[in-house]
Amino acid sequence: MEELGRLEDLPLEYRQELLKQNLVPLWPSLRGVLPPKIPTRQTKPIFWEYASIRPLLLEAGDLAPIEKAERRVLVLANPGHGIEKMQASSAIYLGMQLLLPGEYAASHRHTPNAVRMIVEGEGAYTTVDGDKLQMHRGDLILTPTGLWHEHGHEGQEPVIWLDVLDLPIVYYMETSYHEEGKSQNVSNGQLSKLYVHGGVLPTSLNPKSNSQYPMLRYAWADVRASLEVMAKQDPPVEALQVTYVNPLTGQDAENILGFYALMLRPDQTLTLPARSPASVYHVIEGEISVHIAAEQFKLSIADTCCAPGYTPVTLKNHSSTEPAYIFMVDEAPLHRKLGVYEIR
Repeated sequence: MEELGRLEDLPLEYRQELLKQNLVPLWPSLRGVLPPKIPTRQTKPIFWEYASIRPLLLEAGDLAPIEKAERRVLVLANPGHGIEKMQASSAIYLGMQLLLPGEYAASHRHTPNAVRMIVEGEGAYTTVDGDKLQMHRGDLILTPTGLWHEHGHEGQEPVIWLDVLDLPIVYYMETSYHEEGKSQNVSNGQLSKLYVHGGVLPTSLNPKSNSQYPMLRYAWADVRASLEVMAKQDPPVEALQVTYVNPLTGQDAENILGFYALMLRPDQTLTLPARSPASVYHVIEGEISVHIAAEQFKLSIADTCCAPGYTPVTLKNHSSTEPAYIFMVDEAPLHRKLGVYEIR
């Protein structure tokens, strides 16, 4: 391919005149924005160890009272994007959030979609659009765009969860904002319980009948049981994976990011093909290794890593006797909507 001209090859006076008119010549930068065959990616393979994060997060509990911090979070930032941008990939934000006994985080709503993957502790809850959802380890709780939500802790020990938001892409589109609200009327999580069993939908529902998100809590006990049933299939399924979906539509649970749970059999090695979206892996149970390009990470419970798109990922269960369970996030729903989703 013929080499394109460089910006510095243009006369200085010409460049200065372009600058005055807020004009930029495309040809010197064309290969930067349209590289051949594979995109330029800022997302780097990166690993965050929970054992290192946890003491710093607990210390933050002493240093920053919730009245001053509002949301006590340590952001898992990818250095490829610059840690000051607080993003794990081009569309994924990750943060570890702490809530101490007796604390309450006031009701608010925002345009980015969010989910909470509960890491440790009992007694906390999130109320989303009036639905009070108890938090247990491994549960996934949705706080979709525009829905009021608040957090509270009625237990005795610290509760920590992994926040996952599509904040980077919503911020990039200049549509990111939040709004403070009042405490909600609570329904004690009854709505989400109606949608737990696959293939069975309530047909008469007065409250929330127009809700786009009828199921806001996906209990880990139910998700784990589904994976265990899949593991017993004959002939065996190689990739034991389930997708968190909206039970009304059958589509992804939220609009921009996709959420999944994977089970690795004892000693299993599973290679996921190179796909266009970046992805995140968070261990719920077990100990695994993750190979991403030239990088290899060893993950234990609550550890997290990120992989760029267009890169194969290999997962290996280190145990010869017990399965490993992984929570996965990717940008696939966004890529499909934009028509750029690829598997290579």
